[in-house]
Amino acid sequence: MKYENAGEVLPEELLKEIQKYAAGKLLYIPKGEEKKGWGETSGYRDRLQRRNVMIRNKYANGMTVSELADEYFLSLDSIKKIIYSKKHDRHITYAPTVRSAVQYANNGLLEEWIQCYLMLTRQVASTLHDYSGEKNHYFGVVKFPLRLIQMDGIKLEADDSAEADDHAADLPPLLIEYERGKFYCIEQKELLARLKRRKVNAYSTIIVLKESADYKRFMKHYGHALFFIDHA
Repeated sequence: MKYENAGEVLPEELLKEIQKYAAGKLLYIPKGEEKKGWGETSGYRDRLQRRNVMIRNKYANGMTVSELADEYFLSLDSIKKIIYSKKHDRHITYAPTVRSAVQYANNGLLEEWIQCYLMLTRQVASTLHDYSGEKNHYFGVVKFPLRLIQMDGIKLEADDSAEADDHAADLPPLLIEYERGKFYCIEQKELLARLKRRKVNAYSTIIVLKESADYKRFMKHYGHALFFIDHA
C-alpha cells in the first residue's frame, strides 16, 4: 500500500495534534462510514424538500410569487426557481381528495397535506397550530368506523345538496382528533353529517393525536385494528 506524507494531506493543526501521539510512526487510517449526501445528517435537505413542496402547492392553488416570497422570506427569483424547476424533489400535487392524501402519506408528507387542506381548501390557517408541530402524531389514511366519532353538535337533517352525485375519491379524508379516549370531528362536521346521512359505515380518515398519552392509548386499543389505505 502506497503511503503519503501526512504533512501534505492533513491540516497543520490536525498534524500537530497527531504528532503528540504518533510522531515518526507508520499509521493506517481506516475508512470511515460512507459519506452521506449534503444535509442528510442534519435533516436540513429534507426540510428544504418539504418547504419546496408546500411552495409549489400554494402557487398551484392561487398564491402569487410575491406572496410566497413574503411568507418564506425568500427573493422573487428564489421562489421562481422552486416553482419552475424541472427537477422537483417529490412529484406529487396537492388536491383536497383522499387520493392526494394517500400519495402524501406514502411519501412521508402527511402533515404537509393537512396543512395544505386547512390553508388552501378550508381556509382556516388560524387553527394550523392545533394540527401541526413536532409533538403531534398522525395516524392514517385509514378506514375508520364513523360510529366511534362523537356527534355532539352535528345535525343530521337532510339538506338540498346533491349528495347522490358525490364520489368518495373526490372527497377529502376526515380529520379526526383523538383525545382522552374519544374521537372528535373538529373542522369537517358538515362532511361527517353528509356521510352519516348516506349511512356510510367506514370512511377514509386521518387521526390526529396531540399528546403522548393519547398516542399510547390509541396505539394500545386501535393501532393494530385499523387498515391503512395504500391507494385511492
